[in-house]
Amino acid sequence: MIMKSHSCFLLFFLILIISTFQSNQLLSNAKKVPHKPCKPLVLYLHDILFNGNNSANATSTRIANTSQVRSDLNFGMTVVFDNPVTNDNHLLSPPVARAQGFYFYDMRSDYGAWYAFSLVFNSTEHKGTLNLMGADPMMVKTRDLSVVGGTGDFFMTRGIVTLQTDAFENGLKYFRLKMDIKLYECYV
Repeated sequence: MIMKSHSCFLLFFLILIISTFQSNQLLSNAKKVPHKPCKPLVLYLHDILFNGNNSANATSTRIANTSQVRSDLNFGMTVVFDNPVTNDNHLLSPPVARAQGFYFYDMRSDYGAWYAFSLVFNSTEHKGTLNLMGADPMMVKTRDLSVVGGTGDFFMTRGIVTLQTDAFENGLKYFRLKMDIKLYECYV
């Protein structure tokens, strides 16, 4: 009886060692995320908020007003946008994409928003979309949003977009964001 239990223990121990070795082999062969981006881009998003008089130039508009909770921080205000995106920081440069989506102010303690939008490319350089989302604590110098997918030239891509406020004029009427895009999973 002791011999039989000893044999079972050795068999179990041998199976455990073999399965551990095989799982380590699978992990070492797994696709590793590169440390260098496969496709870096630097773009500028230009937002002109509709103020009641600038419908010809506005690229964004409020669809929900601020709440009474923290109206000084625009808490609850929701904005939908269709903003031009350029290769440089000049508003009148030819757009290389459109940023289409929305953001809402979601912080009660400071200025902050949550973004969900697509960069829609239709140029000779790129075709397709990049889908971005995440929190934007606006008072921080640089902030990161997630690239959660894409289409066309950016099929199923993932990465990070680092935002930096490049210009802020006339209260909430105009702002420009520098977008440093680093894509880490590129299939096209």
